[in-house]
Amino acid sequence: MLTIAVTGATGAQGGATARALLTKGHHVRALTRFPDSPAALALRELGAQIRFADFDDRESLNAALAGVDSLFAVTTPFDTDTTVETRHGKALIDAAAAAGIDHVVFTSAAHADRDTGIPHYDSKYAIEQHLCDSGVPWTILGPAAFMDNYATGWTLDGLREGTFAWPMPADQPLTLICAEDIGAFAAHTLDRRGEFLGRRIDIAADELTPAQIASVLATALGTPVAHHQVPLDYVRSRSADLAAMFDYFTTSGLDVDTAGLRRDHPNLGWHTFTDWAAGQQWPTLLAATPASH
Repeated sequence: MLTIAVTGATGAQGGATARALLTKGHHVRALTRFPDSPAALALRELGAQIRFADFDDRESLNAALAGVDSLFAVTTPFDTDTTVETRHGKALIDAAAAAGIDHVVFTSAAHADRDTGIPHYDSKYAIEQHLCDSGVPWTILGPAAFMDNYATGWTLDGLREGTFAWPMPADQPLTLICAEDIGAFAAHTLDRRGEFLGRRIDIAADELTPAQIASVLATALGTPVAHHQVPLDYVRSRSADLAAMFDYFTTSGLDVDTAGLRRDHPNLGWHTFTDWAAGQQWPTLLAATPASH
């Protein structure tokens, strides 16, 4: 039984990882800037220790990581920017090295090591490189596109009108994974340290085109859904970063060996997009206040 620190514990990836580790019987130290948030309190009820930690506060990181065996690390640029994300990731790795942690599992992004030109992929790759140079034993996971994003933001807004609005051609395949599967794979990696040390693994559970995604969503919602290709210029006018990502998805493609992952790790309960869509509370989601733009 290990003591494992989990960053981003109140978010999708960190929360899923914390729950998977608790199920495996490990001691989970959930790190968050908001220890009194509903998500943190829910983890506490499941048995996690909740610790305050701020990537800009080295003392808080030192205290939160003291006595920890392993670390699940996740960073994001979307509440800040990519420069801040890189700084935060490097600070976390430096703190892990100082604490003598014997395994860091960092979730990056699929293809982040391929010079994509996507800003929030490049920031994650800079953190990957810092981790590899740190001397801390590591594993890097590269999740594909998140299924969970199809139940939020502009996608959810479009679904209210019977449209799957997505900035890709209808017939361009895209590999997908849900947060629950990321958490399960991360916990599996932490649980079997020797098997995964020094490995970088892109992970996905399904591959579908936007037309197929629209069809699955129509079945899950019980109402017609048609794919609408949002112009890339429209996305670019709102986020150059996301526009670069969708351009990469369309031109290079986000290929991940989903069949190989299922073959090599058959007991992880991989979710197809159909599985994931069927498990969402669509009436509640669709009734929520639409996102502002």
